[in-house]
Amino acid sequence: MKRINERGDIITILILVPLFSALAIWGWTAYTGVKTIRDLLKENKKLREAITNLTREDQIGYAKVVRQERKGGRLFTTLLFVETARDDKLKQILRKEYTVEGDVIHFDALVVKFSNQMVLDGKERAMYLWRRVYGEYMTPSEGFSIESEGEEPERYRGILERLPIRDRVMFWSAIWDLASNPQKLKEHNIEAIYGNVVYTRLREGLIYVFKISSTGQVYPETVPVM
Repeated sequence: MKRINERGDIITILILVPLFSALAIWGWTAYTGVKTIRDLLKENKKLREAITNLTREDQIGYAKVVRQERKGGRLFTTLLFVETARDDKLKQILRKEYTVEGDVIHFDALVVKFSNQMVLDGKERAMYLWRRVYGEYMTPSEGFSIESEGEEPERYRGILERLPIRDRVMFWSAIWDLASNPQKLKEHNIEAIYGNVVYTRLREGLIYVFKISSTGQVYPETVPVM
């Protein structure tokens, strides 16, 4: 009977030790992960310097019609969407084509506004992340993605270059996650993260230039194709 108990104790130990070890590792990883995110958003000087270096933006891309055609009595618009570089309006950093039913197209952007406590010079800054494109006969969730949620946008790739890759990945993941948690936004000195959807009726022969107002709103400005 004693041997049976001893064998049972050994089996129990063999099961519990790895289990507790796994839980301890998971708990430590979760703790350090949260701590790192907190450090990045509140205490990391390199990140704060990077955000301070953001310049005022007035153009973040443009769209134009490639073709419009009818299929089965329904109108379809194929459009070219271009995102331009922060420091060069003529430099294309993202170029995608979408075919959408109808001619009224929605462009969805995520605006991230940092408070003056987060920025070293005390002046507010903002980032603008393109999310998706969708037509009037689609729901937003059916829209075509522009930037991949959670990933580092090409427009801001150089901004965080002084941070390790792990920290950059964690920062962008946190930005997308914080969008639905107002309390954490306040804790991390981020004034707001909100969606900005603009829509317009697209016509051939025109270019729709997306600009930013002083209050952080995205709006299209129409100019003829030269």
